[in-house]
Amino acid sequence: MAVWSAEELDVIGNAEELQISSRRRDGSLREPVTIWVVRAGDDLYIRSYRGAEGSWYRGARASRRGRIRAGGVDRDVDFDAVTDPGANDRVDAAYRGKYRGDNAQYVDPMIAPQARATTMRLLPR
Repeated sequence: MAVWSAEELDVIGNAEELQISSRRRDGSLREPVTIWVVRAGDDLYIRSYRGAEGSWYRGARASRRGRIRAGGVDRDVDFDAVTDPGANDRVDAAYRGKYRGDNAQYVDPMIAPQARATTMRLLPR
């Protein structure tokens, strides 16, 4: 299994936003969508602001594969659903720590139960 390099973790984890594209059934990529990304330890995580109704989330959940771009890193990934409450708590803390200041008003929805239920870990391919 592929792993993130230290540089990729730093670059993606520090990027304000991430471009995400899930794969269609025919293998082609959907149009990229801009979302937030956080790093917790040596893992990268994403969530849907709109919960399970988010269109990018539905595509990622169905295909479990896609591509991300952030800070000059362009990488094929697998989307791994996170159900562990401890991991979700770490992801909550990462969102609180990273997106404060001007973005603070958007953090509460990102750590609300509907968003927590959509937490995915990004696994490099």
